[in-house]
Amino acid sequence: MTSGTDPHSFYHLGGGCSLTGRACRGTACFVARHLNPERWTAAEQQQPRIHCLGQCFAAPAVGGDPVFPKVGIRCGQGIVLNRVAEGGASTLADYRAKGGYAAYERAVSMTPGEIVDAVEASGLRGRGGAGFPTGRKWRDVARQPAGVKFIIANADEGDPGAYIDRFLMERDPHALIEGMLIAGQAVGAGKGIIYLRQEYPDARKVLEGALMEARAAGLLGTDAGQPGAGFEIGLFVGQGSYVCGEETALINSLAGRRPVAVARPPYPTVHGLSGRPTLVNNVETLVNIPWIVSHGADAYAALGFSRSRGTKVVSLNSLFNQPGLYEIEFGVPVRHLVEEIGGGLRDGPPRGVIIGGPLAGIIPPHLLDTPFAFDELHAIGAGVGHGGVIAFDAHTPIAALVHQVFSFAAFESCGQCTPCRLGSRRVEQMLENVRDGRVAGHWNAGELAEIVAALRRTSLCGLGTGLGEFAESALRYYPEELEACFR
Repeated sequence: MTSGTDPHSFYHLGGGCSLTGRACRGTACFVARHLNPERWTAAEQQQPRIHCLGQCFAAPAVGGDPVFPKVGIRCGQGIVLNRVAEGGASTLADYRAKGGYAAYERAVSMTPGEIVDAVEASGLRGRGGAGFPTGRKWRDVARQPAGVKFIIANADEGDPGAYIDRFLMERDPHALIEGMLIAGQAVGAGKGIIYLRQEYPDARKVLEGALMEARAAGLLGTDAGQPGAGFEIGLFVGQGSYVCGEETALINSLAGRRPVAVARPPYPTVHGLSGRPTLVNNVETLVNIPWIVSHGADAYAALGFSRSRGTKVVSLNSLFNQPGLYEIEFGVPVRHLVEEIGGGLRDGPPRGVIIGGPLAGIIPPHLLDTPFAFDELHAIGAGVGHGGVIAFDAHTPIAALVHQVFSFAAFESCGQCTPCRLGSRRVEQMLENVRDGRVAGHWNAGELAEIVAALRRTSLCGLGTGLGEFAESALRYYPEELEACFR
């Protein structure tokens, strides 16, 4: 976080900073640093910091590389990645040729209540990290009095290790637009905004073109849709801040305020952008919507496992033999992701796997048979999160990994709450001494445990609580290695 009262001083990529040739120092690149030590050294020395370029499949990454991941459907019914796996549908003509906008045409003939009922009955949960029931959020916005309402597509995919939304926007942009159109129809919103991270310049170009096409075709604009139901979408590009992926910080950013997290209630569904009811969903969540409308809630709910319905896209990092984007059905063991879909790791067995991280719990090797599902992963201190899968091997000591994640969090903290602002920095300093081989002095594992507990229990948003969950899993599953650092 950059200090200062000017909201723009908060961001670290302001002023149109070019990313071409800049090296990434995110967690996926950190665990792959041995694959290109020179590039990693450049990333550590480079200013401003870049924490994820959406190229984790080719880590350690550098901006501007013309690389594209392997894409595959690894379940019986693809929902999200079908068009991307077939080469994409970046133009309106391509999208319509593959059935695009048929769901919106169907939604226009439905009542708003019927659309919300379908989304709720499908069991769809948010794909951006929290896993909140999507239909419940839609219903809360829909029940607010008629008037100005907003739909925001959270395309600030900042989790190092995740590159799902990037390629959905670059290769299938109209799927996002269609999902937003249906959401607007369902909750009575007339304005949509895509909040896109600056680190995705190619996605910006594609989205700008797709929005122009949609307007020219009459899908967007004040006269679009049914009479009185015009819907427009604007594109807003961020300036570099991980915390803007949190919905209240994102709304502050859109409003021109300092983008810090805000205590809730009131929730954005009631009091959001400009004080109006606001629906915030991430890109993958919205891309699920057309399929649900076209095929029905029951067909969607028939897929998945336990309270995790449907499919999920995962993005595997570069240490896998088969890194890339894969759509899977909920309920498969994590081991299946690692050993079958990912083909195992290229330089030896995994020491651990972080899913939805780096602010998420580590899954140690002996728990890889845990089902990939919201509740089941939560039970072992991990999570589905955004779906980024970062596996690490013997090249990464646990203390070094913890230091790297806390350094990331200390830099990206909005500073609004004390545990995250001071706790993240304290642990970064503590483990920096360990990493450099110096004596830790009066610091000890007990102090680390106290900071972790404070982060989990009292942080204002998911950055601090997720950081606590990550560190708690490290303390639980790798105690001997961490305790040795404080002797």
